[in-house]
Amino acid sequence: MRETKSSLTTEAKEYFMREAIKEAKKAEGLAEVPIGAVVVRNGEIIGRGHNLREHSQDATAHAEIFAIQQACAKAENWRLEQTQLFVTLEPCPMCSGAMLLSRVDEVYFGAYDPKGGTCGTLMNLLEDERFNHVAYVEAGILAEECGRLLTDFFKKLRDKKKILKNQKKD
Repeated sequence: MRETKSSLTTEAKEYFMREAIKEAKKAEGLAEVPIGAVVVRNGEIIGRGHNLREHSQDATAHAEIFAIQQACAKAENWRLEQTQLFVTLEPCPMCSGAMLLSRVDEVYFGAYDPKGGTCGTLMNLLEDERFNHVAYVEAGILAEECGRLLTDFFKKLRDKKKILKNQKKD
């Protein structure tokens, strides 16, 4: 990751990640994978989003996309310069691309995504100097809490499938 400094205090980072966690819990309440995101400008949340892929049956219905769309609408501009995006899980290629195209300056995430993360795990799209925009990336903001949301969700899902499978045998 680049040697750039964050513009936020630790307290601010944790506050905004907790707001992203609130969004993730909204997704979980809808039986969606609990991922949430917020976009911040000048200390104010201007965009919020949570996963809605199952509900909408839309592969692009990711938390970051909704947060970016809402922020663009509020800013009345597709350029989200001087903004920070907080997301509970390391962004995928699509969401990293949306962040680059919308000119988000700083990206903070909680848990790493070993299967699809493109902010350091599989690659780092946001800090790749070959693009016309790069963003500062910081990982591990409330990582344990963000990771636990996902771990608990998938454990409950597996347990539920196991119960249904056993019921079919009876």
